[in-house]
Amino acid sequence: MFRYLTAGESHGPQLTAIIEGLPAGTRLAAEGIDRDLARRQQGYGRGDRMKIETDTVAILSGVRWGETLGSPVTLVVRNRDWENWQEKMSPLAAHRQEDGAVTRPRPGHADLTGALKYGHDDVRNILERSSARETAVRVAVGAVAKALLREFGVTVGGFVAEVGGIAAQQPERPFEELWGIAAQSELFCCDREAELEMKRLIDFSQADGDTLGGVVEVQVIGVPPGLGSHVQWDRKLDARLAMALMSVQAIKGVEVGIGFDAARRPGSRVHDELFRDEGRLGLGAATAYYRQTNRAGGIEGGMSNGEVIVLRAAMKPIPTLYKPLRSVDMQTHEPYEAAVERSDTCAVPAALVVAEAVVAIEIANAFLEKFGGDSVAEIRRNYEGYRTQVRNA
Repeated sequence: MFRYLTAGESHGPQLTAIIEGLPAGTRLAAEGIDRDLARRQQGYGRGDRMKIETDTVAILSGVRWGETLGSPVTLVVRNRDWENWQEKMSPLAAHRQEDGAVTRPRPGHADLTGALKYGHDDVRNILERSSARETAVRVAVGAVAKALLREFGVTVGGFVAEVGGIAAQQPERPFEELWGIAAQSELFCCDREAELEMKRLIDFSQADGDTLGGVVEVQVIGVPPGLGSHVQWDRKLDARLAMALMSVQAIKGVEVGIGFDAARRPGSRVHDELFRDEGRLGLGAATAYYRQTNRAGGIEGGMSNGEVIVLRAAMKPIPTLYKPLRSVDMQTHEPYEAAVERSDTCAVPAALVVAEAVVAIEIANAFLEKFGGDSVAEIRRNYEGYRTQVRNA
């Protein structure tokens, strides 16, 4: 089982993750993780925090000479801004400050509910951990999961499908080509005309002190049929992926395949017809069965069906506005404009990178559940045996 925990605050010294269950023999280098960390910091509409931080990872355990050992892997992403917060975020009681408490919660954030739940009179005790800064180390964990999946020919990518109600039209090309097009875009978008409209809207919103959300699409290529299970609710792959995506800050909706559009169509335009062609096996296909459409998004009955897994996640606008919404001061109980923390106008491109990460983590977990072993070599034997089984079905 691939599992992990993260720790750290937005303005603390570092973000930390410990990964357990990563098999021995997985090829892993910090440079590969750093590439995804850099992607997370890119994107038109990002705020000043990205000018302060240049995220890189330190691998502190579980890897020797470029390969995992089978023991827990520790990842650290340091916060460069910590030098300005050492007393404000100090663990030492001697550094307690009587003034400077944040008492004006932001609408749409975890501030008020978290303060009520944990009994804090300083909202900073909530916003530091609930901040999307935490996703930096989850992106690092996701890059590790991607490295494991690549050992078995499984790749994860995606693009931004919508910003502020402006939808991109995706060219009819293989997903790998679309990923390449998106990589050349400041918004990770595959539609140049739509991207220009998105940028104009972002500029307008920034000038108006407002924020924008959007929709990201993630695809997973090379997944064999049979990950997940129909036998219990918590083993269904689509449910697990939906939970992973919904765990990302600001994500408010998830679709698999055609998603909500399936509710608006007759069954004849929803379900993917099945065909069989023995010639596909010679092309390296997992099975002789195939579908000419993929409206199910690669998952049927809670299990991967061998097609490309296609997921969409809807991100709400960031709740920190430079034109603050109305709130109530928790100390005086007087109406106030909400506190303003450093923020982005649009963080949808960053959300794509985070979405890729959590999807990769859950696919890696399901892959190990199905083919698990203590080393990549052992898993490969299990996997090849299963491929022979399904190819002969």
